[in-house]
Amino acid sequence: MRALVACLVLLAGAAAGQENSGLDELTTREDLRGWEPVGRVDIEGGGFCTGALIAADLVLTAGHCVVERDGAPIDAGRMTFRAGFSYGTSIAESAVERTIVDAEYRNVDPAPFDVIQRDVALLQLAEPIPSAVISPFVVASPGNGDEVSVVSYAAGREEALSWQRVCQVLQRQDGLLAVDCDVTFGSSGAPVLDRSGYRPRIVSIISAGGEYEGGTVAFGMELPAIVEKLKAALRRGEATSIATAEVEAEDPGSGMPGAPGKRIVIGGSNGSGAKFVKP
Repeated sequence: MRALVACLVLLAGAAAGQENSGLDELTTREDLRGWEPVGRVDIEGGGFCTGALIAADLVLTAGHCVVERDGAPIDAGRMTFRAGFSYGTSIAESAVERTIVDAEYRNVDPAPFDVIQRDVALLQLAEPIPSAVISPFVVASPGNGDEVSVVSYAAGREEALSWQRVCQVLQRQDGLLAVDCDVTFGSSGAPVLDRSGYRPRIVSIISAGGEYEGGTVAFGMELPAIVEKLKAALRRGEATSIATAEVEAEDPGSGMPGAPGKRIVIGGSNGSGAKFVKP
């Protein structure tokens, strides 16, 4: 992966020497204001990634978070999205019902450019998270500015979101972005945001990264085309994985298990001891 880092950085340099901000931990409801769509994608028995709501029932994250190295899809029923997760409490949580990645995506490491371009997944939630609770982010094409912002979970800071207000775009090339944002294991799928407008817009997500000259360089992709492609696939009923685990709903009248059901929890909590997913 370091060879990939060097390849792009040697073509860059426009933002070199610019000063980045540090990380701000977002622990209180006030801290999280505006960042509620970002959450932790927990995978039962398999770690976590970062994801963000882009519709009431759609979470954007990295493709390698939902596909194993051997190409097998991870069961959507093992996944839970926890929006605004902070030290055991979420603003909202929902089980994942379906996942979708590009048909040509493959989970390989190191990842060539064409794999990074396709390293995108959509998670369809079992129940929508009401817009009155959380307003989803908009996906947009990258602008011409050199500064972006990233909100993520990661190794050593998995219990609360961390916000890097300012980091630099080092290079744009062939639908890829190289940034020097402070991301590491667990940051896969974290939204890269353009904050030049009234509200932040997602212009990329974290796919891969490594160290270069003592710093971090991470890679993402341009999103609008592939996100629309994946949305269309979901509308056609296609899926990479469909939840197989059934949640039994108890019939309060009889005390007996009822039909399988799914639920959304507002203000949920959990005791997950997640492992890490490498970005």
